[in-house]
Amino acid sequence: MFNRFYKKLDGWPARIIGLGLISLIAFYAFKTYDSVEAEKARLLSDLESAHSLQYDLIKQLQAKEGVINNFQGQIGQISSTVGTLEKLSQTDKELLKKYSKIYFLNENYIPATLTDIDEKYLLENSKNFMMHAKAWPYLRSLLEAAHREGINLLVASAYRSFGTQTVLKSGYNVTFGSGANAFSADQGYSEHQLGTALDFTTKKLGPAFSTFASEPAYKWLTDNAYKYGFILSYPENNGYYKFEPWHWRFVGIALAKTLRNENKYFYDLDQRDIDKYLINIFD
Repeated sequence: MFNRFYKKLDGWPARIIGLGLISLIAFYAFKTYDSVEAEKARLLSDLESAHSLQYDLIKQLQAKEGVINNFQGQIGQISSTVGTLEKLSQTDKELLKKYSKIYFLNENYIPATLTDIDEKYLLENSKNFMMHAKAWPYLRSLLEAAHREGINLLVASAYRSFGTQTVLKSGYNVTFGSGANAFSADQGYSEHQLGTALDFTTKKLGPAFSTFASEPAYKWLTDNAYKYGFILSYPENNGYYKFEPWHWRFVGIALAKTLRNENKYFYDLDQRDIDKYLINIFD
């Protein structure tokens, strides 16, 4: 385009003017290009600054979120601890104590709630037919399972008050003298007062259940009672009383399973290890 324009100019003056115009156009074109490049560089710099600022804001936001999440975690832990303490405060602390000749229950202790055991599972003419209301559903499940498998388990004795145990032990003392201490607890030391211990028998044996260990019912209990939270309190060679295959105590499924898996008995454990299971005894 400039060549055609240049050829139309006639003479040196005209050519000089054309060259000037061309130079002027080129100068403005260069200045415009330079200005565009400068603007481009400025915009790129602004964009980079914006990205840097955005990155800093994101890091600050993440840090704030970390603080908030940590705080929420602490609140959750505190709430969980409060809930645990509240649940523990509402659970009878006596239920997992090692009573036999160790801890003592005074004459005023009575389980918070007692309920009748279903009559169809009681030995005829049984006088001690109540147990801890929260333990009863576990016992009922155990008895139902046993009966479904043809094991006619019955309850010969369950909750016994301090006064009832006093009368019972006095009678044994009259009959057996000091020998009664080998199989009967003094008042205040009996697991029966907790309402979570009971003596089993069968229809065949009735109240004379001293041979219970030879019954299929005993074998069934040793294989299955832990599933329902029950344990044998006084196994063979225990240091408290003679072997009592009929006497079982509810300690909760978690502890019963632990004892089963570790091949241990309740009185083998330290009390502080037993207490860890108190909060979940009825779960």
